[in-house]
Amino acid sequence: MYIRIRNLREDADMTQAEIAKILYCSQRVYSNYERGELDIPTEILIKLANFHNVSVDYILNRTDKKETNR
Repeated sequence: MYIRIRNLREDADMTQAEIAKILYCSQRVYSNYERGELDIPTEILIKLANFHNVSVDYILNRTDKKETNR
């Protein structure tokens, strides 16, 4: 899961600080999410999925299908 959020961020050509600002957290906290040193709260998972237009299941490695079921 942690590699997926890093890859999504890099695919969007964004820095950790830019994503952290969108999520209303510090760059350090977001960095800890990407390194797997801090569990990602459900609310943040949903925000990340919505921002990147992918499913939460994709972020959680439950599927390789990026599309959401909206």
